[in-house]
Amino acid sequence: MDRIENPWGERTPYGPGERWPERVDQHLADGLGDAGVDRWVRSASILHSNGDALDIAVKDGRIAGVRGRATDRVNHGRLDPKDLYGWQANNSPDRLTRPLVRDGGRLVETDWDTAMDRVVERSRALLDGPGGWGHFGFYTSGQLFLEEYYTLAVLGKAGIGTPHMDGNTRLCTATSAAALKASFGTDGQPGSYTDVDHCDAIALWGHNVAATQTVLWMRMLDRRSGPNPPAMLAVDPRTTPVAREADVHLAIRSGTNQALLNGLLRQIIHKGWYDSGYVAEHTIGFDELAGVVDAYPPARVAEICGVAAADVERAAELIGTAERLLSTVLQGFYQSNQATAASCQVNNLHLLRGMIGRPGAGLYQMNGQPTAQNTRETGADGDLPGMRNWNNPHHLQQLAELWNVDEMTIPHWSPPTHAMQIWRYAEQGSIKLLWISATNPAVSLPELDRVRRILANRDLFVVVQDIFLTESAELADVVLPAATWGEKTGTFTNVDRTVHLSEKAVDPPGEARSDLDIFLDYARRMDFRDRDGRPLIPWTGPEEVFEAWKACSAGRPCDYTGMTYEKLRGASGIQWPCHAGAPEGTERLYTGGVFNTDPDYCETYGQDLSTGAEFSADEYRAKEPAGRAFLHAADYRPSPEVPSDEYPLLLTTGRTVYQFHTRTKTGRAPELNAAAPDAWVELHPADAEPLGIADGDLVEVSSPRGTIRVHARIGGVRSGVVFVPFHYGYFDVDPDKRVPRAANELTLTAWDAVSKQPIYKVAAVRVTAVPDGRE
Repeated sequence: MDRIENPWGERTPYGPGERWPERVDQHLADGLGDAGVDRWVRSASILHSNGDALDIAVKDGRIAGVRGRATDRVNHGRLDPKDLYGWQANNSPDRLTRPLVRDGGRLVETDWDTAMDRVVERSRALLDGPGGWGHFGFYTSGQLFLEEYYTLAVLGKAGIGTPHMDGNTRLCTATSAAALKASFGTDGQPGSYTDVDHCDAIALWGHNVAATQTVLWMRMLDRRSGPNPPAMLAVDPRTTPVAREADVHLAIRSGTNQALLNGLLRQIIHKGWYDSGYVAEHTIGFDELAGVVDAYPPARVAEICGVAAADVERAAELIGTAERLLSTVLQGFYQSNQATAASCQVNNLHLLRGMIGRPGAGLYQMNGQPTAQNTRETGADGDLPGMRNWNNPHHLQQLAELWNVDEMTIPHWSPPTHAMQIWRYAEQGSIKLLWISATNPAVSLPELDRVRRILANRDLFVVVQDIFLTESAELADVVLPAATWGEKTGTFTNVDRTVHLSEKAVDPPGEARSDLDIFLDYARRMDFRDRDGRPLIPWTGPEEVFEAWKACSAGRPCDYTGMTYEKLRGASGIQWPCHAGAPEGTERLYTGGVFNTDPDYCETYGQDLSTGAEFSADEYRAKEPAGRAFLHAADYRPSPEVPSDEYPLLLTTGRTVYQFHTRTKTGRAPELNAAAPDAWVELHPADAEPLGIADGDLVEVSSPRGTIRVHARIGGVRSGVVFVPFHYGYFDVDPDKRVPRAANELTLTAWDAVSKQPIYKVAAVRVTAVPDGRE
């Protein structure tokens, strides 16, 4: 089957409570059959967050294909198109194979000692000078392995002592973590992918799962194709494949998620569709929530959101009368106005209905990247490792004892520095060394003209660790060639807490090294020591780091102590928590209605959903949570940028099924690149016609921050909103023909008050035709 033409493959229908049938997907290099494969090596997907288990085919020392693993609990053998074809990027001839340093304004090849000496020399000068640790910023990814993140976290927090650590997960799933912590006390998805097998209704909140986690969408489609299919609600301003499949599609105006959820919760309360006994025993905050949402009847919601009041009522009935409701949330909520507040309302929905911790009553505050969960668990995103509370002295003491360092070395005097603030500090000059690993901010961050100026500032020493010379690497002072998936060993964790082991299949090209080896080399050269004079980071390989991480995770929500590499080489990945009391892992959290909100255990003391102000430990304790979940309430507020006469349309950015992030890998896979080679803008016919724009026309899309040139596609989005995919920079464009096409030339530097996630979904823009289609 052509998996470009049909990304989701053939249907294998099944009914409620049945096991999802197996279907093994495979793609090998041209002319290579199974018999020609030298060996198969265990791994999982690295180009989305679903965690599809797969095996890597090796031929003559090179990756030559992949096949799904039928025995794994996540995918039962199925693979995403990006899984099937994306491995070809490993073999791309333009891989970085030697370090690069900037000499005379140009990047030139050098040896590892020279490159690392430059990084260490700059690091020591900064540490020894005034301001010390405050001059360091680390900006990482959601695509490294757990072992690499944990090493980076220890290096940054206990070696240098900087609070300025975050990742591009801030752009992607920071709201997931924030909403889970706010409602349930700690991070960690409550549900399991098997909830698709049991549910009788699915609600997708700003989640184009068909494009972003296609194997999960296959599972949903197969249930929808079988007997007694679940009903489906989609909330999205675009007419995506999910919206076309849904029984109810709410194409709401971008930035109005909070108003919609307030209205839906009001209907559920007014109609008596909530579990009053569960709410009374297991939650706090019902009266305040009921008071706030009472101001959002269907007519008001319809006016704010731009949908029919009758459709709001239909949606409320669908989710309010379901016996086993599954909800998924992603970027349509996370990257929009009032991100954490709106995502918490989805949590509220499940708490009101008592739909959590049992089969079919699942909740996925989704991730977008394959290892986003790990960066949050290990503290590479700035939080304390093991989902500890930076404001809890006992948690800080645990880490200090574990690492054998003074407590005052570990940053804890204020909230961790989020990514957008790290970039602000770099712009202002207080951060003087910025280390970027496995991400491409020159395409993925908002307001790209500003980002390029920051990276190009000669007073900022930029280290980029990557596998290709990306748009960001072109602006670096030192470029370190990294190994990638299939070329190193490590673990990573997907959305429903399933941990997979990915084993090294082939050697990296040239002199490229794994990210773990690079971090360990830096730690040795910097000679970081614990308080007894021993090496702070004594590990030499990934399995040693995993064992150290297990000690860090012990007793915490993400407990890995029952796992080993050998155990992870079994038939399937394993869900955390996995420990002596749950040696095979834990399928669902909060099954007994007891949440991680105890003041001595919780990951946060909470924040005001409107302002982001931190609550104190005393304020939190006064609420006496006693294992109960929080029902958070907040009124709707308009977006920070709304349409005007000059910029009359709202831009929303997003993804296509054929590309991942900034196309560093997928743009080098021939099938994927051919399927979606360039950016475009979607316009509703009612918006395009007055502008004289027809399908295929070249247009300019402009915001107060910049302009891009792309071709128009008419349809696929509600009126008043335009859509541009964010993947496209210029790495594959001739330097003499580089025309701005990155959606983030247009987006604004603004973020959610709680999660600090940038708001990519509500930039005001105008669209104009390019005369005569001029390039």
